[in-house]
Amino acid sequence: MPRLSLYKPEKGKDYSFLDKIITEMFTVGGTDVFVHKYLGPKNPDDATATADQPQYDAVKETNIQDMLFMENRDRKYDPDIYTMRGIYNVSDVDFDMSQFGLFLQNDIIFMTIPINYSVRTLGRKIMSGDVIELPHLKDENALNDFSVALKRYYVVEDVNRASEGFSPTWYPHLYRVKMKQIVDSQEFKEILDLPAEEGSTQTLRDVLSTYETEMQVNNAIIQQAEADAPKSGYDTSSFYTLQTDDNGKAELVRTDQTDIDASIESGQLDASRVNQTPDRNGYDGYLLGDGLAPNGETFGSGISFPTDSVKGDYFLRVDMMPNRLFRYDSQRWVKMETVERQDLSNTTTKQTQKGTFVNNTNTSTISGEVVPERQGISQALKPKADN
Repeated sequence: MPRLSLYKPEKGKDYSFLDKIITEMFTVGGTDVFVHKYLGPKNPDDATATADQPQYDAVKETNIQDMLFMENRDRKYDPDIYTMRGIYNVSDVDFDMSQFGLFLQNDIIFMTIPINYSVRTLGRKIMSGDVIELPHLKDENALNDFSVALKRYYVVEDVNRASEGFSPTWYPHLYRVKMKQIVDSQEFKEILDLPAEEGSTQTLRDVLSTYETEMQVNNAIIQQAEADAPKSGYDTSSFYTLQTDDNGKAELVRTDQTDIDASIESGQLDASRVNQTPDRNGYDGYLLGDGLAPNGETFGSGISFPTDSVKGDYFLRVDMMPNRLFRYDSQRWVKMETVERQDLSNTTTKQTQKGTFVNNTNTSTISGEVVPERQGISQALKPKADN
């Protein structure tokens, strides 16, 4: 009598029978799944191809666009949409507030699909990068200004054999697909550029992307932050600085002197002025230099000192990096402070090393070669062979 065994070394008629029954179960109780088939990363041309971003003979799913970061950013998708059936457990999307912040607990979907059915439909097994649309989750009553329904797209992140898909013959029949909702990013550009609905002039990006709203929120936060803390350091412009003489007493503007030099002092004989302009800041600390004259005094600015100055005048040199404030003592211009306080926004207009070096994108032509002005020391000091 032959030995009884459900397992067979080959996939026989038992396997085919069970596979048909399982596929029929998905036909009866499953939901339609629209698959945007991932074809592979776009192939760079000869001019842009590098060692870490090579050019391949053909576009394939197994190609890697960026060898350095192991990413496929510019993805190409099949213009045709494939339909198959899938089953997953529908659960409520709850917020997890047990830790700092707000997180979605069930933003990931695990779906099971028949292996052979999916392979026959796609021409290959389903893989990471494929984008799946669930038509039964379309929202026709969304709170927006558009006349189209909002669709739900998920990207496949991982594929494994489902444990419940193993038959008594020990052969698998189901894939367990891990999916996460897509966002408006470079990877899904081809899909989000599709029309929102047939005949519509709006794209999926127009109705699904939250980029514009997020940018408006971000800009509003930045504007409020600039209003609350417009510059780094401490603001001392509202504090008064009293000029003192060598004896520590207030240095007053006097008119009863007998040795007044009209060519120098005449500018200070103003009936509205009592004290001399301060020759230094009255406060020391971290990041106090704002380029403003103390006590709200008037001052000039430019790339060279004026020739008609009088004692006590202030002048801001804007050609120095960073800008510097000077005071004229009737013989020379004495440096008072360096402009240290800058706005905290990430802009390229700052007159500091951060704004002129770190954010520098200019290039210079040296011996016929275009060289970026901002580059690492390892590149700037890189030895070159003499010709």
